[in-house]
Amino acid sequence: MSLRLRLTVLYGGLFLLAGVVLLGVTYLLFTQQVGRRVTVLIGTAPPGLPPLPTPESLDEQARQVRAAAATSLLTQGGIALAAVAVLAAAVGWLVAGRALAPLRQVTETARRIAAAADPGGHERIALRGPEDEVKNLADAFDVMVERLDRSFDAQRRFVANASHELRTPLTLNRSLVEVAMHRRTASEDVRQLGAKLLLINSRHEKLISGLLLLAKSESALTERRPVDLAAIVAHVVPPGVEEDLGEATALGDALMLERLVHNLVENAIRHNNEDGWVRVTTRTRRSGAEVAVANSGPVIPAAEVPALFDPFHRRARVAAEGAGLGLSIVRSVAHAHGGEVTATARPEGGLVVVVSLPAA
Repeated sequence: MSLRLRLTVLYGGLFLLAGVVLLGVTYLLFTQQVGRRVTVLIGTAPPGLPPLPTPESLDEQARQVRAAAATSLLTQGGIALAAVAVLAAAVGWLVAGRALAPLRQVTETARRIAAAADPGGHERIALRGPEDEVKNLADAFDVMVERLDRSFDAQRRFVANASHELRTPLTLNRSLVEVAMHRRTASEDVRQLGAKLLLINSRHEKLISGLLLLAKSESALTERRPVDLAAIVAHVVPPGVEEDLGEATALGDALMLERLVHNLVENAIRHNNEDGWVRVTTRTRRSGAEVAVANSGPVIPAAEVPALFDPFHRRARVAAEGAGLGLSIVRSVAHAHGGEVTATARPEGGLVVVVSLPAA
């Protein structure tokens, strides 16, 4: 039972119990009052009048009157009590609903904040009313959300600032390595060492770019426009990838959605067999616009699928090829657009990742 129904049952039950006690006390007092002995002055009746009743007949009549009155009291009192109990339950239902209205406002606001793309957001309950327990609860919730908002903002600023600061020395390192490699006096060992350093530097640059995009995608979108997912897929997908492009127009940021599709396709190609296949599908469903990427590949246990979306999660076979941020960025971009991502492991090997986005 809901809290409102439980309060209604409590109100009605307490009222019914109090009514039963009151009816019982009234019945006892009534029977005691009516059951008192009646003193009758017995004498000779005047001439011409009927004889006076005997004490035995008076006692019998008193018993009949007492029994009839008690039965009437219990019957009519019970009917009245039942009717008033139903009315009290209805009033209790209305009173409970009015008393719980602030709690419903707190719950609805909490659900909207939890479902929003930005975990902290800027929405607050800001409950107005007397300083009671519900008002204190709403104020405490607002304080908690405010602190979470500041924590998330500080985390995103730190990731973005650190990524920006790291890009400068990486760019400088790449320039110095390239200059050293292209010198006429550079030996073959220097060129090989430079090629390895450039490869490592390139991976670091991809990692920094992924962190920047991850920090950006975790922020709420400020502007949304209709985006043709089929056109993005046709632009991003490389040759050799199967395409099934149906009409699918989402509402969001075109650059971020392009990166989402790129990461999905790149991840499907990287985690694939040598003679495997990759298929990209766009379609429109009741839930919105969808883009699905399926591939063949090694068998993935179903228990490991949720961990694929964790940052820096990499499977052992391709651990050295990526930073482990591809699917994390996909999930963050989808959530920033108010969408969802689901991944299903294929029994014969490979993975199917479906991104559902709000339709334009």
